[in-house]
Amino acid sequence: MTRPRNWLTTALRLVAGIAIAVPAALLLGASPAAAHPMPHSVVQLDVYKASVTARLELPVGDFATASGIDLANTEASALPAKATAIRAYLGKHIRPTTLKGEAWQVSIGALSLSRTQQASTGPYRELVAKAVLTPPAGADVRHFTLDYDVIVHQVVTHVTLVSVRQDWAAGRVTGDGATQVGTIRLDIRHMTVPPLTVDLGKGSAWRGFVAMVELGGDHILTGTDHLLFLLILLLPAPLLATGRRWGGLVGARTALGRIGRITLAFTVGHSVALAATALGRLEIPGRPVEAFIAASILVGAIHAIRPLFPGREAVVAGVFGLGHGMAFSFVLAEMHLSTGQLVSSLLGFNLGIELVQLLLVCLALPTLLVIARLRIQPALRVGGALLTGTAAVGWLADRLGAPNPVARAADSAGSHTTLMLATLASAAVVAVGRTLATRRRAWSEQGGGLRLRPRSRQEAETEAASG
Repeated sequence: MTRPRNWLTTALRLVAGIAIAVPAALLLGASPAAAHPMPHSVVQLDVYKASVTARLELPVGDFATASGIDLANTEASALPAKATAIRAYLGKHIRPTTLKGEAWQVSIGALSLSRTQQASTGPYRELVAKAVLTPPAGADVRHFTLDYDVIVHQVVTHVTLVSVRQDWAAGRVTGDGATQVGTIRLDIRHMTVPPLTVDLGKGSAWRGFVAMVELGGDHILTGTDHLLFLLILLLPAPLLATGRRWGGLVGARTALGRIGRITLAFTVGHSVALAATALGRLEIPGRPVEAFIAASILVGAIHAIRPLFPGREAVVAGVFGLGHGMAFSFVLAEMHLSTGQLVSSLLGFNLGIELVQLLLVCLALPTLLVIARLRIQPALRVGGALLTGTAAVGWLADRLGAPNPVARAADSAGSHTTLMLATLASAAVVAVGRTLATRRRAWSEQGGGLRLRPRSRQEAETEAASG
């Protein structure tokens, strides 16, 4: 009886030892890389009227494991030699279809290498690829099936995050941030990679139009250079030029007329250039246009110190507005919109610019009129012009290829829109309050005079003339 019992005990001990030793050996022998999360792939979709563009961000380590194409030590200059193999591999593993199973056309475009880092991972290199997905004629680009297994079919722990970055018909026009629509990973129960059904909902032209109105308003509000150009031209509008100096004051009605003409001319100038450049789909180099804008601000700053073109500010605003309109068109050009979407976007974008521009001018108007009548007006005007001119010089140098801290500081001012609006609004309230208090004091003094003595004929005529 002892032998069977000893044999059974020995067998049980052996099985228990194996049960403990095998997992331990697997854990001890595991690669150190498995001890922390590995980077995932990212697929960002830009949805257009007749196609979808996908930006693929692929970790080169996992990509090499899945494709056999080693990019670990590949420099950017050597990437074209491997481009054909990369495009062929990607083309086989990206298979979008309609919901009925009709195949889309896939074209793999630009390739690049970069370094990046995701949450919970260290820095690593990634392959960035652009793919254009085109459905059959008449198919819906907003609802389709994405059969995608670029890395997942070989690296079973890999995950691909799919998101939408730009979708005009859904009101996503900035490209900032992304809305996740799903994930692609291995189904370990069936050992397959299920395709992802992409449902972008129902888009509309109205949502795109409203989004463009918001984008236009935000662009002029955060575009420090555009705003400074307009305000620096308006600064001396209430002043009278005598020779080469700003001397006395013009009447309030004349000042308002000047401000209105300058604002209108700038509006017409940038609207015409924006429409011509966008609708004509003209490809204009950005650096010369941006440098032209910086130069226009510098000219405006000098004019605020010493009159360069007194009485012709509206003409200058219109001419320089053409350059600012070309810069506005760069925003639309990046969206690759259809003709119908472009026309709607042009109207909405321009409307947003004009609404915010009108708001800013109305907020600045009371302050401009009050400052012109203060004793410290020359110091405030020259100080503001010098600050603006300094920013313009910094921008000009930066846009001609010489980055500098002045340009960076001036650009960062556009991120403080709430503070700027609060300052303008507070200054406007103070200016209106001061104007009302001054008029009330003058009315009281004039009323007291009436009770003490009758008005002279000259006083009566003066009062009648002043309305």
